[in-house]
Amino acid sequence: MTVSRREFIQWSTAAATLAATGLDLSASPAKTVPKKILILGGTGFLGPATIEIAQARGHQVTMFNRGKTRPDLFPGVEKLHGDRDPKKGEGLKALEGRSWDAVIDNSAYYPRTVTASASLLAPRVKQYLIISSISAYKEPNPENGTEDAPLATLADPSVEDLGEGNYGGLKALCEQAAQKAMPGRTAVIRPGYIVGPDDPSGRFAYWPMRFDRGGELAVPGAPTDPVEIIDVRDLAAWLVHLVEQGTTGVFNACGPEKRLAWGSLVADFQKAGHANAKPVWIPDEFVAKQEGLEFPIWAPYGGETKGFHTWRNDRAVKAGLRFRPADQTVKDTLAWFKTQEKVEKGRTKLAGPTAEQEAKLIAAWREAAKPKG
Repeated sequence: MTVSRREFIQWSTAAATLAATGLDLSASPAKTVPKKILILGGTGFLGPATIEIAQARGHQVTMFNRGKTRPDLFPGVEKLHGDRDPKKGEGLKALEGRSWDAVIDNSAYYPRTVTASASLLAPRVKQYLIISSISAYKEPNPENGTEDAPLATLADPSVEDLGEGNYGGLKALCEQAAQKAMPGRTAVIRPGYIVGPDDPSGRFAYWPMRFDRGGELAVPGAPTDPVEIIDVRDLAAWLVHLVEQGTTGVFNACGPEKRLAWGSLVADFQKAGHANAKPVWIPDEFVAKQEGLEFPIWAPYGGETKGFHTWRNDRAVKAGLRFRPADQTVKDTLAWFKTQEKVEKGRTKLAGPTAEQEAKLIAAWREAAKPKG
C-alpha cells in the first residue's frame, strides 16, 4: 500500500501542529537540544504524528516495527525491523547494542513483550514513555478520577488476548512492566479517545461525516453530558515535549483542559456539516434498550459509565499538555476523511450505526415519546 507523501503531509504538517497546540515550544528547533528517539511502532496514528513533530523539532528518530504496515512512510527516517515478541523471527535483535535518549512505546499490548523491550533497552536508554489508556483503570470509573484511581486487574496475568475484557488489565500490566524494568525513568501516558486526522478507526470521524451528509440524525444522551477527546497532534506534540524535558511520572492525557459538553461538540459537528443536518436527541436510557446499537465516542453519563468522560488532567496540563479548540479538530477531521480514499484506499472506515439502524431508532423514539391516552 503506497501513501502519497505530499497528501500525508497535507494533514500532519508539523509546523502547523506546533503552532496550534499552544505548547510552550518557544525554543526554536535550532535552540532545542537534539534527542535520539526510538519509536516502537510508529506507523499507525499517533506514531506518524509524533515523528513529524520530532523531526520538525530537530530530533533524530528511529522506528522499530515489522516493516509491514505503511512501509513507505518517512523515507528519510531510520527503520529497524523485527518483532515485539522476542520469540518471533529476529525478535528485538535489531535493537541490541544501540542507545537512545528516549523510547516512545505506542505499541504496548502485552506485558511480556514490554518487559522484553524495556529490559533490553534499560542500560542504554534514559527515558521510556509508554502509551497506555484510561482503560487501564478499574471499572466502574470514579467521577473526576485522578492518576491514583485503582487499576484494572486480570485473573490470569499471563493471558495474551485483547478480547474478553482483557484490554484494560493488560494495559495496566504493561505499565507495571515498563516501570519495573526502568524504575524512575518511565512516563506512563493514559489517553482517552485520541481523535483527529489520520485516525483509521472512524470513531470520531463518524460524527462530522454524518452531519455532513445532512438530514435528521440520532444523537444519544443529553447536551450536558461530558465528553473527553484529545487531538492526536496535541498529544504527539506533548510527547515530544516530555522527551525534551526528560519528564517522568503518570499522566491522564484527556482533554480539553476544561470540561467539554457533548452538546457543544455536537454544535461543532453541526456547524461543520450540511446546513440541513438536524440532530434528534434521544435519552441514553432509551438508546440502551436497543440491541446491537452503539454510538462512538459518547458514553452515558450515568450508571457504570458515569465517570468515563470525567478524568482529571491537572497533572498533564502542569507538565505542558495543551489543547486546540474542538471545532478545529472537527473541521480538520472532516476535510482529511473526505480525501482519505484518494490517498490510502481501504485504510479507513466509519464506526457508528447504519442508516437503517439510525432511522429505526428515531422512529421508535418518536413512537415512544407520543402522549399516551
